[in-house]
Amino acid sequence: MADTLGKKMVAALLLGREGSASFPGKNTYPVLERPLLLYPILAAKNSRYIDAVYFSTDSETYKEIGREQGISIIDRPPELATKEALGEDAFAHGYRVIRDERRGEGKEIELIVLLFCNAVAILAETIDQGIDILRANPDYDSAVTVSGYNMWSPIRARKIGGDGLLHPCVPFEVFGDPKTLSCDRDSQGDVWFADMGVSIVRPRCLEGLSAGLLPQKWMGQKIYPLKQWGGCDVDFEWQVPMVEYWLTKHGFSEKRTPYDK
Repeated sequence: MADTLGKKMVAALLLGREGSASFPGKNTYPVLERPLLLYPILAAKNSRYIDAVYFSTDSETYKEIGREQGISIIDRPPELATKEALGEDAFAHGYRVIRDERRGEGKEIELIVLLFCNAVAILAETIDQGIDILRANPDYDSAVTVSGYNMWSPIRARKIGGDGLLHPCVPFEVFGDPKTLSCDRDSQGDVWFADMGVSIVRPRCLEGLSAGLLPQKWMGQKIYPLKQWGGCDVDFEWQVPMVEYWLTKHGFSEKRTPYDK
């Protein structure tokens, strides 16, 4: 992590709650012999620019892992740790805790790096790239990782109607002349999904959530894409081999990480 200099600082905020109905224990599930949540922590700790890392959680187990990694713990309020609670509200709460704590030290938050325990497809160098982009472009609200998934284009998305049959989720006219579209997965052009690897945002995004673009309103409106591949937040056990493949391709093994000297 960087050394805190001057009045401005960059903070990282990791979110992770105890309960998961779809994949119980996912955040500590072993991947390459490390708990899943360790990967975003390693990315934050090895950034050239991040001055302090915080972990907002309701889990005593997660808190202990965070303390072992030398990062600061934020007690996530019970009402923000339910299945129904929104990540945007937990991020806003954590940001306010960090802001108020650092103000007491005469520090101002320049940027805040938002991470999820179950989104491990993130590297320190990608975080640093996003910070460089935002510093060079003061009008941008955020920089976020995106992965291209043309096979999951909105054109292919369907909903089950009242008649029990499949109907388009989005009118095809949204993409232009339907005659130009086809079963070719690339016919609508590239489709990028925010893969939750990282969202690097300005404080104004968390202070004015209502102005943000759906569905991840913490990203603001002017969002720079940090392109990568294969990113996702793990919500089901079948995703674990995908995540392990991504990590292996980026220099991780059971014994080493790309950050090892």
